[in-house]
Amino acid sequence: MTTGISAVPRSVGPADTDNTVDIAVPFADCHITEEAQAAALRVLQSGWVTTGREVAAFEASFATVVGAEYGVGVASCTHGIELALRSLDLPSGSLVLSSTMTFCGAVQAILHAGHTPVLVDVDPKTGMPTPATIRTAVREFGSPAAMTVVHWAGDVADVPALAAAAGLPLDRVVVDAAHAVGTYAGDRPIGSGCAATCFSFYATKNLPLGEGGMITTDDPVRAEWLRRARLHGMTADAWRRYLPGGSWRYNVAAAGLKANMTDIQAAMGRAQLAYLPRWQRRRAQIAARYDEQLAGLPGITLPHRPALRDGRHAWHLYPIQLRFAGLDRDTVIADLSERAIGTSVHFIPVHRLAYFSQAAVVPSIGLAGADTLFDRLLSLPIYPRLTDEQVDAVCAALADIAQQNLAGKGTE
Repeated sequence: MTTGISAVPRSVGPADTDNTVDIAVPFADCHITEEAQAAALRVLQSGWVTTGREVAAFEASFATVVGAEYGVGVASCTHGIELALRSLDLPSGSLVLSSTMTFCGAVQAILHAGHTPVLVDVDPKTGMPTPATIRTAVREFGSPAAMTVVHWAGDVADVPALAAAAGLPLDRVVVDAAHAVGTYAGDRPIGSGCAATCFSFYATKNLPLGEGGMITTDDPVRAEWLRRARLHGMTADAWRRYLPGGSWRYNVAAAGLKANMTDIQAAMGRAQLAYLPRWQRRRAQIAARYDEQLAGLPGITLPHRPALRDGRHAWHLYPIQLRFAGLDRDTVIADLSERAIGTSVHFIPVHRLAYFSQAAVVPSIGLAGADTLFDRLLSLPIYPRLTDEQVDAVCAALADIAQQNLAGKGTE
């Protein structure tokens, strides 16, 4: 049994006058296992803490887990998307399609790679683009050079169908899998089948390290280019230069970044990876418990399930939609906060952020699907150490809010 480190303390409050117990429910919990802590200490004591043997070992282990030939450890998923797009060797300023319902960093990566983001609308039911919304953008702006596809919340995007709608081969598709450690398309884990797939190990993710990311690919030439580009484009990193028999000489073969993963992160990652199967089972159990208690509550729509046959949701997020008449989402958030229940919203659509109103392009008909979804969207706590009692407390609070609202004004 491991105790680990929790980013947010959990507590049980005193009983109220109705003899019920108030349970504090943080939105997130970054659990670093004892094994991962020990691995980090081992690296700290080794005298070598930057990119080295641990990174190479983690790359190989992670690639095996997600069914890819190669893994390339990087500083973040955002760096991964940028490097993956650079590896496509597109003309400067190329059009790159992206969902507007994603984290801003994913679109920043397109800009930093030297290209123009074209924001695409989503289906409000899934939070992801459809072939129809892709074709709308292509009709207005012309054929894109590439596309990023996000498996939003851990649900499964139909990558081949979206690529076909954009008129792109799969080797011009970069997958944003920040939410998709543990997502499956059919019987295959997300991690291969396109130019590159980019994962996140941020503190709130399914495989948390605090920071860090991974690019997976099946292309050996691309993998080698990515390994160089993540460290200034140098032909030999410090580990290879400083090993016995190594040479201090190196060249710079590409325009690279300072985006390498460290051995500390990688050693922690290898230890955390051993827990991923049980963590994913627990996430699925929590989602099922939410389903059971929230199904049928007036004004609440449960998350979308994978449409692909045999697809598997990673349950990075549990995003519900609120349809209370006369009661907006932010009021519900405030009410839950008063009950010591943390929530969040994933995400503010990129086209609603000031910088991207100038830096990205949007279809002239707008992005109504994303706008509709955003105003209803609410992410509930979901992480492996969330207890059944905490899940029940969240559900009870939502049921109370729903019943009070129904008594007052009803639902949409």
